Amino acid sequence: MDLMNDLERINRALDEATKVLGMFTPGRIAAVQKRGGDPVTEADQTIDAMLREMLPRHDEGWLSEETVDDTRRLSASRVWVVDPVDGTREFVDGIPEFCVSIGLVEDGIAIAGGIANPAMGTRVVGSLDSGVWLNGVAASVRSIDAIAGVEVLCSRSEVRRGEWDIFAGQGIECRPMGSVAYKMSLVAAGLADATWTPVPKREWDVAAGTALVMAGGGLVFLPDGSTPAFNRPDTRIPGLAAAPVGIADEVNEMFARQMALIATG
Repeated sequence: MDLMNDLERINRALDEATKVLGMFTPGRIAAVQKRGGDPVTEADQTIDAMLREMLPRHDEGWLSEETVDDTRRLSASRVWVVDPVDGTREFVDGIPEFCVSIGLVEDGIAIAGGIANPAMGTRVVGSLDSGVWLNGVAASVRSIDAIAGVEVLCSRSEVRRGEWDIFAGQGIECRPMGSVAYKMSLVAAGLADATWTPVPKREWDVAAGTALVMAGGGLVFLPDGSTPAFNRPDTRIPGLAAAPVGIADEVNEMFARQMALIATG
């Protein structure tokens, strides 16, 4: 398949999704609670329906946070893995840390993606074959070979729960931020050093970000050090980290230590 054609499709889809988001005012949006307590808005549902019409071709599968899972995707080689609005809580609260996240998976591998945060004016698009662009300009993961002084984008809710307290005085800077997809896009484009989360996510949260970080020259890994696989029957991801190659070992050690501490309570 022509990956440049895929990226054109992703960019067109992000264009249309951004137009939909422009119809709403962050901080003044009605939301209802889904089962499990997560909010959903009209914007989530409108963008989901639109992208489902725009992106998949007849032989491609679809997996989205806002669509009832169709297990026929499991027999498709290529699958679109989408979060119409990642960071819906931030969107509802008027915090400019939300985005549209579009990932393309082929045979379980995240090969291309696009993440757009119109509130901050950032769009990161790329593929494993083409590299990464930030607002149309070539970008990449930062080149870092020492963990000291690294800026880590961390979950605001995790910080509130004290799950990052173990790193106080450890020489890294924890910068709280919403939307794991948005955080991964910033790492992919060289706008932040690293990010990780010990909290389980879903494939739609991280598929696009995984493709972008790896396309930008970085690494994405699970708590056991392996690379995440996608389009599985169970869409849960047991936490993951995204970092430059030069500090991946140190990040993996800190990530594993945090996971172990949380597991023991």
